[in-house]
Amino acid sequence: MGKPSTGVGLGVALLSAATFGTSGSFARALTDAGWSPGAAVLARVCIAALALAVPTVLALRGRWWALRRNLGLVSGFGVIAVAGCQVFYFNAIERLEVGVALLLEYMGILLVVGWLWVRHGHRPRRLTVLGSVVALLGLALVLDVVGGVDLDPVGVLWGLGAGTGLAVYFVLSSKEDDDLPPIAVAGGGMLVGAVALLILGAARVLPMHASYGSVYFAGHRASWLVPILGLSLVAAAFAYVTGITAARRLGPKLASFVGLTEVIFAVLVAWALLDELPSAAQLAGGVLIIAGVALVRLDELAGPTLTPDPVPVPAEPARSPVG
Repeated sequence: MGKPSTGVGLGVALLSAATFGTSGSFARALTDAGWSPGAAVLARVCIAALALAVPTVLALRGRWWALRRNLGLVSGFGVIAVAGCQVFYFNAIERLEVGVALLLEYMGILLVVGWLWVRHGHRPRRLTVLGSVVALLGLALVLDVVGGVDLDPVGVLWGLGAGTGLAVYFVLSSKEDDDLPPIAVAGGGMLVGAVALLILGAARVLPMHASYGSVYFAGHRASWLVPILGLSLVAAAFAYVTGITAARRLGPKLASFVGLTEVIFAVLVAWALLDELPSAAQLAGGVLIIAGVALVRLDELAGPTLTPDPVPVPAEPARSPVG
């Protein structure tokens, strides 16, 4: 993690989080105009898949064997990290407050830490544990999850499912293959996710209804195409490509913690576009999230967490019976 590209990775990760953070404001304009969440997600993923189709083909340069070799990765990314995560989240917010659902989704960063421990032997050290606690406390403040909250057990399960999808997103995004560029993973994943969402819509698992009149966005009346294109090109196509690029440079753990800043950007974007002024508690929560990310980064700089293999002791040379 001491590579010079780490600084670039942090910048790209923040850029990805900022663009993901615009999704709420774009989606709000559509849902307020009568779009179902499922229809908004389907349009988002389908348009993003179309937008990434030509760049994906150009990036592969005929190396279709690389896509076939990573078919499991791309399929898992599309079904779980793209389609599944969003289906779980939208089912969660039907039963829980949005802040609680988001908090459960971002518990996925703990799953990433656990996966690295179980699968790769990266036992979390004190700074990572402390950073996790501080970052999640900050997340709770930003999402305004305070006081008594009624928790629907089914909603909690949907929220934890969304968290699993988020963890899969960061783990799969970090898989490196020089022959499969990040844009190909995003483009292929979007295509698979679009097909999965179409099947769910046809099976009536996701309600699909939309309106095509003007919408109220950023204080003005605008065409419904404005938030749809923003949701698809900015908050999906660009956000996923930069997110995969960042995860490859940073690894899944640090990338997932930096991804928490998405909620900070979402609050700031809502302030700028929807005139929703953040509270003092939300601003304090943002500071705690950044502090948590910094602690995890310091832990990364301290070196690998792998348990070193015992050093073999060379056997004494056999003595000659003569002399």
